[in-house]
Amino acid sequence: MTGTERKVFQVCAGCLFISLKISFQKYYPPDFDPTKLPRAKQPKNRQWVQRVMTPFNMRCNTCNEYIYKGKKFNMKREPADEFYLGMRIWRFYFKCPNCLADISFKTDLENCDYQAENGATRLFEAFKLWKDQEKLKEAKEEEDSKDPMKQLEKRTKISRAEMEAMGEIYSLH
Repeated sequence: MTGTERKVFQVCAGCLFISLKISFQKYYPPDFDPTKLPRAKQPKNRQWVQRVMTPFNMRCNTCNEYIYKGKKFNMKREPADEFYLGMRIWRFYFKCPNCLADISFKTDLENCDYQAENGATRLFEAFKLWKDQEKLKEAKEEEDSKDPMKQLEKRTKISRAEMEAMGEIYSLH
């Protein structure tokens, strides 16, 4: 090490030593009672401002501006007066970047998603459509498995289709 490097190191080490001497301790007297401190009264429908990304593609109803999924906004968040399985549902407000119209959506805990409330319409999502179709298919299969007559009808349709296919194969020879 050269002489200048040693001096820089010594100065930096001195700064480090000085910064470590600062104390963050506070004195609390023995008769201190934190419950007696005055508390600020919060309004019941308090709104918090947060930086949030839009959870889905949407279009503003007033100016037809497209707002894409993942665009960041400073949104106001407030608790809705709704609960799902004991969990609070939240409502988010923000303004359209083009026309400054109010747009709001809320959490949909039942479907692990969000619901557009007003000011914008949700755009088509292929994955959501596929998921909904799968749910309907599963519900129908579950309903069919409970009904013995439907099971019998299904088996007869399958066996009839197999017999017709065999007949067509024999007719080809």
